[in-house]
Amino acid sequence: MLHFDEDYLTKGRLLIFKTILFIHICAGAICLISGIGAMSSKKKRGMHTICGEIYHSAYVVVFVTSLTMAILNWESSAYLFFIGIFSYSFAFIGYVAGKKKWKNWIASHISGMLGSYIAICTAILVVNVSNITILNEWNPLIFWFLPSIIGSPLILLVGKKYKKSNSI
Repeated sequence: MLHFDEDYLTKGRLLIFKTILFIHICAGAICLISGIGAMSSKKKRGMHTICGEIYHSAYVVVFVTSLTMAILNWESSAYLFFIGIFSYSFAFIGYVAGKKKWKNWIASHISGMLGSYIAICTAILVVNVSNITILNEWNPLIFWFLPSIIGSPLILLVGKKYKKSNSI
């Protein structure tokens, strides 16, 4: 859960923090939507690449805002710094693989992009599950692992599909 210490933060810093949080939430929503667009479209230039560019750009915003919020409120939000670096590293690897198309780039692209999508779904679920009736009664630890439990086999299946066809 994202917590911030209103007593610790001065009014000016609190306003900045809340503004950055708003931007962070909007960028996360854009990632969810554009990620679905990229995953569901044909894997060729056009909708897939447009959605992918939007996804990566929004993920950069999520990354930068998570680092900024962590630095502004380190005592309560330091974990955002490390989660931000970890999750964005997936998006970065997937994005660069798609751009550079190095040997066996498809596996890096698929695992990076889907891994970053799992990370952002995990973050959104963990932060919001306490507000969802019935789910808020479950052990919150479940929601840290559920997206990986569902998403990891999908990465393997999609990877096998495109490895056989040897193209995207």
